[in-house]
Amino acid sequence: MLPVVIVGGLHADARRATVARLLADVPGAVALHHDLATAASGTVVRTVRDATGLRSAGEAPLVNDCACCALREDLVPELRRLAGDGATRLAVVELWDSVEPRPMAEVVVAGGLTLTGVVTAVDPALLLPCLGNGDDLAERGLAAAATDRRTVADTFARQLEYAPVTAVVDSVEADDEDRELLLQLHPTARRVAVPSGASADPAAPGAPESASSAARAPRAPAPAAPADGRFPAALSPLVAAVLAGFDVEAAAAAQHPACALLPAEADAHGVSTLVWHRRRPFHPERLYRVLEDLTCAAVRSRGRFWLADRPDTLLHWDAAGGALCVEPAGPWLASLPDAAWDGLPPVRRAAAALDWHPEHGDRGQHLVFTSPGLDREGLTRLLESCLLTDAEYAAGRDAWQRLPPAFDPLLEV
Repeated sequence: MLPVVIVGGLHADARRATVARLLADVPGAVALHHDLATAASGTVVRTVRDATGLRSAGEAPLVNDCACCALREDLVPELRRLAGDGATRLAVVELWDSVEPRPMAEVVVAGGLTLTGVVTAVDPALLLPCLGNGDDLAERGLAAAATDRRTVADTFARQLEYAPVTAVVDSVEADDEDRELLLQLHPTARRVAVPSGASADPAAPGAPESASSAARAPRAPAPAAPADGRFPAALSPLVAAVLAGFDVEAAAAAQHPACALLPAEADAHGVSTLVWHRRRPFHPERLYRVLEDLTCAAVRSRGRFWLADRPDTLLHWDAAGGALCVEPAGPWLASLPDAAWDGLPPVRRAAAALDWHPEHGDRGQHLVFTSPGLDREGLTRLLESCLLTDAEYAAGRDAWQRLPPAFDPLLEV
């Protein structure tokens, strides 16, 4: 089967450098790209290229006035065509700027193709400007459809956090704070350094990010290739990372607020991550009054939380660029009958079991805030002030559910 790799990210130069590196490292690799910038004229431009240049170009018509829908409709047939030509060793799907990798990964797998890796390409110097940008994609000419209401910040956050591999381009503008922010935002990612320019040394696709680190550490031997004759005998670090395998179900579970792999506590190079975990519910009115302060306290915050007047609903907290999205993410498992657990994914049951409280079950607050210059003490005080007081807590659940339903407008009840 033809291995398929997805490379995405709003940092277009970093994305192109990553794709160029893959094409150079794997003889017979081909990059497939759908340019959504032409969607306003009614079509999406498809290009296919290899390390020597453009091989073909064509157009895909819009589907329901949606450029992303056209991409989905056209992507699998084109990949099957590449798989059938017998000459393509690796198919690299380069996503357009604001296209998120998750739906495309699920389309590829649903189409019966072999997805071996998902990569988000990043220029560390652009990390903070992207995460702090609350502009709508449409304002920047990056909307994928007329109805696209996403922002630059939340789109980039999802691109970064979904991919298990981060391709980090060598950026002279990036400093230690930028690199630390990247590390804390997605600590479980496999990071691979990529030269930023087309003139980069082809023999050094995994070169360290700085000259000082190169002086400290000898280069590791290149990983061995799979013994199927498809790839060179020794793989570059980038190729090895994208061929490591990808599980769409596990990736989806890692994004669900009930079992997400959230960052851990950290504090280095001026960047901090605060993990706030409590077992007492929020007072809905007090929390609602400080939402803006909490949202602006960090460039990125996410997690799950529990409102006293909604004891059965797990709520998702997702903030970036000064904007907050709060939405229901299903029931707390403690609110379900035992028989309903059998139909739940094992990872969800395991996550609940690991965080089970004898009285409240899996209900609780688990919020993570990451930012340069984070006021950890002030943020902690503000969060604590939103919890039920001792007297309110002692009044019990019947009294909690009579509290003012402050979140009803936000949750469109």
